[in-house]
Amino acid sequence: MLLWFFLLPFLAWAVIRLGGWERSFIVQLFAFTPYVAAAAWIPAILALATRRWTVGAVAVVIALLLTAAVLPRALPDRDKGPATGTRLTVMTSNMLFGGADAATIVKLVSEHDVAVLAVQEFTTEGKEALAAAGLGLLLPYSSLADEPMADGSGLYSRYPLTDAGATKNGGGFRQAYGTVQVPDAGPVLVESAHPLAPYARSVLGQWREDLLAEPRADRTEAPRVLLGDFNATLDHGPLRELISRGYRDAADATGKGLIGTWGPYDGKPIPPVTIDHVLADQRIGVREVSVHAIPHSDHRAIIAGLTVPAAR
Repeated sequence: MLLWFFLLPFLAWAVIRLGGWERSFIVQLFAFTPYVAAAAWIPAILALATRRWTVGAVAVVIALLLTAAVLPRALPDRDKGPATGTRLTVMTSNMLFGGADAATIVKLVSEHDVAVLAVQEFTTEGKEALAAAGLGLLLPYSSLADEPMADGSGLYSRYPLTDAGATKNGGGFRQAYGTVQVPDAGPVLVESAHPLAPYARSVLGQWREDLLAEPRADRTEAPRVLLGDFNATLDHGPLRELISRGYRDAADATGKGLIGTWGPYDGKPIPPVTIDHVLADQRIGVREVSVHAIPHSDHRAIIAGLTVPAAR
């Protein structure tokens, strides 16, 4: 009987995850689904080791369901999109109220041949630090909406930016955007995404609205890339719904989707979760993804090598 009680939370978790029914305080907990999927094998192993065959069979099924939801992120997809075209390397970094180490960000841009950089929690101080570190020499074009605290957003590019600007989402965060004119390729729409975090029950509706309000990849327009701090993992239904609107998650496609990008938090022993993403239009190929620590930020940066359609 004890094993059945031990198993019930994993059963509930699997049902809610597969149904996309996370609500209330469960939304925050569901960011840790990969850890729960690993722990789900404990009751399965205990039941089988003690020859409790019925509970063991149920436990194995539950563990398999959770594993099936999580494990594909650690395995490269066969279809990563077009392999031919023009290479474009993009990067996203949350600057934690503008205090992230600008020299490290600029060094990563230089070493990885980054052509487009999106930043969130982008303040005037963060903008000045990036400029002092020499970012303008590498990425001279920009669409900047620096704001105090966490509200600001920025987009830097090696190539000319047209139709540049910034919107403010329902949660109050700015999202810088622009059309990158990539040489030997058509234009690419790029936006620095930053939906509201689900930090309290009272804001969960706005969190969901912000995610679903992100622009979809429309085949009547130029290919689009959304990159930034989405405040959601692939175990959150609204993010999966957004991706289904014409995108692929670059880290997921390359088998890097379980690398944590946020945490630990103020030194607390809480495992990291994956809430920063590069979402590439399905017309864009994904070659590679890497994740990098940034001093003085609680987020890690993501660098993604993309392949955009060549100009016709």
